[in-house]
Amino acid sequence: MEREALLAALRERALLEGDFVLRSGRRSRYYLDKYRFETQPDLLRAIGARLAAELAEAEPEATLIAGPELGAVALAAATSLASGLPFLIVRKGAKGYGTAKQIEGVFEAGERACLVEDVVTSGGAALAAVEALREAALECATVLCVVDREEGGREALAERGVSLRPVFRATELLEMGKVQQTRMVERKADGW
Repeated sequence: MEREALLAALRERALLEGDFVLRSGRRSRYYLDKYRFETQPDLLRAIGARLAAELAEAEPEATLIAGPELGAVALAAATSLASGLPFLIVRKGAKGYGTAKQIEGVFEAGERACLVEDVVTSGGAALAAVEALREAALECATVLCVVDREEGGREALAERGVSLRPVFRATELLEMGKVQQTRMVERKADGW
């Protein structure tokens, strides 16, 4: 799927307008519902391919992909399938039974992981996952995300030595809506 078509599909299927409280606690007039794009095979496949291409460019030394539970596990799996690299699941905390692991999957200390995220706002969830990977003796210096809301996440990650590489920025999604509205007004004026 071409980049513009993917952007349009994300906007159409996952961008909600209203009054929302974000994970960061901030209020927003829009919300990008990750489950509306992560649960659709056509979008998930296209996003996985885009993330794999970004991974190859941004983090060619990576031997692993990592995705925080629950939201980015599907993205990590799709990126893994598109890239051929294995993936890890980063739990919010070590489970209290079985192996009691916070990082699920097969890895060796010193390997380089690239974290995949859905939407980054303040960067808090991504930072927590990066820290968990680092505590497990993995290297992690890059976060790939589907959408950067451009609300401080890039800067927060940079302070911890992590670069953020978004496939899309929130301004692109929002600007596309303005362009579409302008075209509709022009069509109505032309008698459509």
